[in-house]
Amino acid sequence: MFKANNQPALITFESELSEKQRKSLDGTKEKWFYSLIFNNINEHDFKPLYSATKSRPNVPVNILVSALILKELRGISFNELFESIMFDLRMKVALSLENIDDVPFSMATIFNFQNRLLAYEQETGINLIEKVFDGLSAKQIQQLSLKADIQRTDSTLVSSNIKKYSRIQLLIEILLRVFRILDNTDKELFSGKLSAYTKEGSQKYVYKLKAKDISHELNEIGKLYQLVHNEINKSDKYTGTKEYVVFERVYKEHFIVLDNKIEIRANEDLHSGMLQSPDDQDATYRNKRGEASKGFTVNATETANPENAVQLLTDISVTANNVDDSKILNERLDVIMEKTPELKEMHTDGGYGSKENDEKFEKAKITQVTTAVRGRESKVELKIEQVTDTSQTYTVECPCQKATSVPTKQRNKVRFDTQICETCPLKNDCPANRNKGRFYFKHEDYLQNKRNHTIKNIPQERRKIRPNVEATMKEIKTRTNAGKLKIRGLFKTKLFALNVGIAINFGRIYRYFIKVDGINGPGSENIALNLLSNVKLFIFMTEKLFNALIFSIFAYSSKLMSNTALYSR
Repeated sequence: MFKANNQPALITFESELSEKQRKSLDGTKEKWFYSLIFNNINEHDFKPLYSATKSRPNVPVNILVSALILKELRGISFNELFESIMFDLRMKVALSLENIDDVPFSMATIFNFQNRLLAYEQETGINLIEKVFDGLSAKQIQQLSLKADIQRTDSTLVSSNIKKYSRIQLLIEILLRVFRILDNTDKELFSGKLSAYTKEGSQKYVYKLKAKDISHELNEIGKLYQLVHNEINKSDKYTGTKEYVVFERVYKEHFIVLDNKIEIRANEDLHSGMLQSPDDQDATYRNKRGEASKGFTVNATETANPENAVQLLTDISVTANNVDDSKILNERLDVIMEKTPELKEMHTDGGYGSKENDEKFEKAKITQVTTAVRGRESKVELKIEQVTDTSQTYTVECPCQKATSVPTKQRNKVRFDTQICETCPLKNDCPANRNKGRFYFKHEDYLQNKRNHTIKNIPQERRKIRPNVEATMKEIKTRTNAGKLKIRGLFKTKLFALNVGIAINFGRIYRYFIKVDGINGPGSENIALNLLSNVKLFIFMTEKLFNALIFSIFAYSSKLMSNTALYSR
């Protein structure tokens, strides 16, 4: 049964601390976390996770969510998180715990909470931690009066916490895992044929193989896969198990059956979306600028208006790492515009440029500013401009002349003065000169040309906005082990990235206030915290006085009644 934790305790263990301890505690990052994050988590978003009938109430949602965020804020493991909650007073303050010996949940509870989040996302498509991120960032941007009309975006690769398998080792490992879930009857059927693998395991077996034996070994493995596939599909005993699902996927990805004869696919037929590990079915492969990664892409978007006192993340997304950056932006742009409808300028690197994005940005009246040109850069710069936003007339300018276009059936055409072209020193590299002064283009070519030139048309102070987002990527990556996560799977990577995003925003706000108002934070915040402490103390003293007064009245009444009874006798 869902129960909100929206009534903060009036009396906590803080009242037992000395004045010096309380003052020191009020200036800690954890006290700020309580004020800025814990108090602003909307618990009612999580109500669908729990039973609607009367039953045992849930562990407070804002405590569980805050604990997940604090884990990434501190960059610690679940064991270290649990120890901190038990023994660290600052952590207890961040989670608004009343008593010094309070431990609000067990390790199993927080894991079960994550499983509920996963099940809810699979059922509804809604990630509740993303709702927390969106709600917090929107409120923070509003309260700090930040401008979100200019933003920037970038991505980074993160590797899943999986073992690196060669192709042949992966195939053997999958066979061994299927073998383990078979009942005794089926195990007897395959034990002899798989004995070489079961005795040594996939790693040791592959280590002993010679290069000349690999081709023959792959063919033999293919025969085993076909045999196992045919036998286990005679019944539905194993259907639905993780091992069976993985086995069937690998069987289809690596083998072809022609005329009941199995053949292994050639290496060139393999693709980056194939299974990389039996322990992570979501991880994909990508080699980006020489960096090989088996995992995911984290894409982050943040405010970038130079007038802002601090820049905050507005969007975090996680995708398979074999998805192009331009496609990621195309899919996230509607979401970003919904959260920040004032967006007018998006700064990206050249990898985010595409025909589809040009059209989407034009329709949304958003300017995309790229710091580099995607693809091969032309030796002769041609600048295409549309006469008006609605006209089909364009001007094309080269280093020596400018011409106006005329429409054709499918494209637009300009004709340059060939006499001027003859005297141009760049004529040998000019596409128009090679075509006798004629140059053809479409509206999509105009959009691409416009994107490539935009950075030259904006004020100088806005031309170097994008590189700062690379620092955000570094902030995300420093919470991994040299780019490798401590977790597996797309969903857990989403939780990691979103919680890191919340932690990054909180850290920036905290550092901003510390810088502006000194080590103890902004005066208004401290006044509010001190006022809260005084209110608690006032209520505490009032309660004591009230109880004492009631006790005195009761004692006096009892004595009076006793004297009255004695007098009556």
